[in-house]
Amino acid sequence: MNARTTSTTPSTRIRRRTTALRRTATALVASAAAVSLASCGVSDIGDSAEASPTKGDDITVGVLFPDKDTKRYEQFDYPHIKKKIAELTDNKGVTKYANAEKDPETQNSQIEQMIADKVDIIIVDAVDSKAVAPAVQKADDAGIPVIAYDRLAEGPIDGYVSFDNQLVGQVQGRSLVEDLGDSAANKIVMMNGSPSDPNAAMFKEGALSELQDKVTISESFDTKDWDPKVAKVNMEQAVAKLGVDNIDAVYAANDGIAGAVIDVLKTAGVAKVPPVTGQDADLDAVQRILAGDQYMTVYKSFPTQASAAAEMAVAKVQGRSIEFDALAKDSVDSPTTKKVPAQLVPPVALTKNNIADTVVADGIYTVKQICTAAFKSDCDAVNLK
Repeated sequence: MNARTTSTTPSTRIRRRTTALRRTATALVASAAAVSLASCGVSDIGDSAEASPTKGDDITVGVLFPDKDTKRYEQFDYPHIKKKIAELTDNKGVTKYANAEKDPETQNSQIEQMIADKVDIIIVDAVDSKAVAPAVQKADDAGIPVIAYDRLAEGPIDGYVSFDNQLVGQVQGRSLVEDLGDSAANKIVMMNGSPSDPNAAMFKEGALSELQDKVTISESFDTKDWDPKVAKVNMEQAVAKLGVDNIDAVYAANDGIAGAVIDVLKTAGVAKVPPVTGQDADLDAVQRILAGDQYMTVYKSFPTQASAAAEMAVAKVQGRSIEFDALAKDSVDSPTTKKVPAQLVPPVALTKNNIADTVVADGIYTVKQICTAAFKSDCDAVNLK
């Protein structure tokens, strides 16, 4: 079959060229109009799938925390997030708060309620990082971004604010080695965090990187739900098996666990409590450190973390991607999501010698709150006034 051929006359070619010129002129006019509108503060994001929806200052941020045993959440983190949201939105932005009190199903229901309430973004500290994934997916399906706070939730999260969790464990482990010395003769008990919390695994990994081959780990326990009552039972088992005189130190993953450990050791009749680590800088832990009952805790700047979460949430909702990217310079992988934009805040080892430079300087506690009558002499000994 022969190919079909066509020919054009000069007039046809002129008409086509004229039409093309008109189309070009029309496009130039449209482009100029768009620039003019943009210069007047008006923008048209069109219907591109890549365009980010934006809002003004009248935003609603859902904040969900996992428990009330960790005192910092309701005493510091949430109030600071709420205050920062208000500051960033000229007092037009509001927060909705819920606490799951250790129940993953409750937390999922709380997220679903916030979806129904049409919040603009959710900040969630998961009770169980895996169990929360279906609720995170529902939020994503509803077009509501989710920022994981403190613990890396699974599911399609949009951002993560926490601390360098392996470094937290390293700081704890290194503190014990520095106090005990590098010797396999030193026997320690490891009281780790909850197996449902991915942070606990990172704390443990970081601690082991400092402890292995430098001390003897006699016993190791995980603490379900970070519950001090569970820690108490586990520590009683360790004491019964090893004998209180054969425990040279205890790695306690947080201050709630540390308090339970110290209570068990004192009940067992130790003459002097061996070094015990902690984390979160709870007020009673700071006081135990002053009294010499707890060796150290890891202080994590709650104002810094809370401010970062608030700033990321507002930037995300308002479509300010450059600012969001600047806030989330790190990235992390969860089992379900790779390269999650993240901001990781460095931790600090708190001992009796730097209380004034950490929790007091940051306004977490006043000297009056720390140095009650029972701890006055301890405060005087380190010149905490």
